[in-house]
Amino acid sequence: MPNIKQIAEAAGVSVTTVSRVLNGHPYVSADKRAAVEDAVRRLNYSRNMNAVHLIKGITQTIGVILPNINHYYFARIMEGMAQQALKCNYQLMLCQTDYRPNEERKVLEMLRNKQMDGLIICSRALSLSEIETYANYGPIALCERVSGRNLSSVYIDHYASFQTAIRYLWEQGRRRIAFTISRRNSPSSRSRLQAYTDTLTALGGQAREDWVLDGCIDWEDGAALVDRLLAMEGRPDALLITGDQVAAGFILTARLRGLEVPDDFAVIGFDNQPISGLLEITTIDNRLSEIGERAFSIVHTQITSGGGKPVSEELGFRFIERSSV
Repeated sequence: MPNIKQIAEAAGVSVTTVSRVLNGHPYVSADKRAAVEDAVRRLNYSRNMNAVHLIKGITQTIGVILPNINHYYFARIMEGMAQQALKCNYQLMLCQTDYRPNEERKVLEMLRNKQMDGLIICSRALSLSEIETYANYGPIALCERVSGRNLSSVYIDHYASFQTAIRYLWEQGRRRIAFTISRRNSPSSRSRLQAYTDTLTALGGQAREDWVLDGCIDWEDGAALVDRLLAMEGRPDALLITGDQVAAGFILTARLRGLEVPDDFAVIGFDNQPISGLLEITTIDNRLSEIGERAFSIVHTQITSGGGKPVSEELGFRFIERSSV
């Protein structure tokens, strides 16, 4: 395996020039850069990146914890991160954990062992207290509200977004309001449940436990939701469905059963997915791509600046009114 000195001899330049070319330094003349690149090809030289990372003290890699990669919610967050990573010449290491605590711990250990420079957590099973113990090994940002900890965060106010949606349905004359969640114990679900209870109570309505519909994640869950509602004696007349894919599955299946949206069921979705526009679903835009962009930028800035205080950044949600209510 040739070394940098041999590359320099073959190219007729100094070792310093070779180093600058290999490291992407801009201040190298075009002819010298071409000579070095030609010598690299002729000698079939490849760099030992582990050694490079050891010398530089950085890997130019940011890890990402996400439960799965085949859900629109996380795909949109990843889209925002990926755009910023390309601009910054950084790589993303995607770590699918399926909400398994030990899998999340493995990724945190990778941060501790300097296999990545920082970490973004899209959704989690571990406690914030456990995650925070790794913050000294590299910057960590979460895509949820976090305060009073050595952890950064980017988020929307799920309580306020749910409150807005419930009040809108109430103004449309809907009194029997149900909602779906994917994981009852997640931070966003807890905020939404609190908003559901508080808002309906304040309006003089009823927040019913049997109208909190758990385990709704994808199209099929939305389709199955039709039978769940039809089996109820006192069924709701409005639904907040946390995910436009779930809402689409519900609406399409309801139509096959001869039901009408919004006449039989008013529907508000979440995430502003493309399908919501096609099916005219009123929705809450969670600004997922922007959350990914900001989470990456915060972690990258803390890496390149050598640290800094945690950043907590709230993005405003957008209510998009269509014909499903």
